Amino acid sequence: MSSRTFRAPLRTLIVDDEELARRGLEIRLRGHPDIEIVGQCANGREALNAIAESQPDLMFLDIQMPGLSGFDVLSRIPQESMPMVVFVTAYDRYALDAFEAQALDYLLKPINDARFAQTIVHVREHWEQRNALAQREKLMSLLAQTRGTASIDEQTLRDQLAATQEPRYAEILPIRDDSDTVRLHVATIDWIDAAGDYMCVHAEGRTYVLRETMKSLAAILDPKIFQRVHRSTIVNVKRVRRLRPHTNGEYFLTLEDGQEIKLSRSYRDRVDQLLQRK
Repeated sequence: MSSRTFRAPLRTLIVDDEELARRGLEIRLRGHPDIEIVGQCANGREALNAIAESQPDLMFLDIQMPGLSGFDVLSRIPQESMPMVVFVTAYDRYALDAFEAQALDYLLKPINDARFAQTIVHVREHWEQRNALAQREKLMSLLAQTRGTASIDEQTLRDQLAATQEPRYAEILPIRDDSDTVRLHVATIDWIDAAGDYMCVHAEGRTYVLRETMKSLAAILDPKIFQRVHRSTIVNVKRVRRLRPHTNGEYFLTLEDGQEIKLSRSYRDRVDQLLQRK
């Protein structure tokens, strides 16, 4: 399975013979912009075909299914194609078997939202560790290739090192809008502000509501473009047209559409970036 940097969306497969169970997972996962659902399967055979075709990073896998069980599916996946696995089961007696099968985590049906949130945190942490290791392996391989050579192309070495270390950030933000999902291009976002447990994403004259934390949303946005200017506000620096100093080291930022946003003194270091000639 090809390695991907942590900030690229996690390509995710849902496998469950119950349609309502698949739908429940889909709805929960749609609330996480760093997760991209690449397929849904109703049985083990479909899952094996989807894994070969889509090469997912993460799979939510039902244990009890007609035909091939979740454990049967895992036994047939080549090691190089093995995604991270979260087992989904109605029976906690399968938990031990799940971990012996090297599942990352397991969820009991009916799924508890708080338990699901813990699983997503666990998945992200494991994915970051996995990709840190992959980057180290790339670096070691690169250094091994240069040993014993009469000369080293320094620029090529720099470029290759940068390629292994440069993070990728989200280009599309999937947002639930009533019964549909809007694929919002990140480049169109003007600013984002927090409203309790939700994020209000302002883009192209519209406001989209996303159930996500400020911290996790900031982690998938390019910090060269999206800067936090307040504990509850992220702004697209390309949209800032005017900076007006205020009292106590604060600033007011005026965006292209006339929206005025406060830059608190806690984020005063962001002013230099806003003033850069880029």
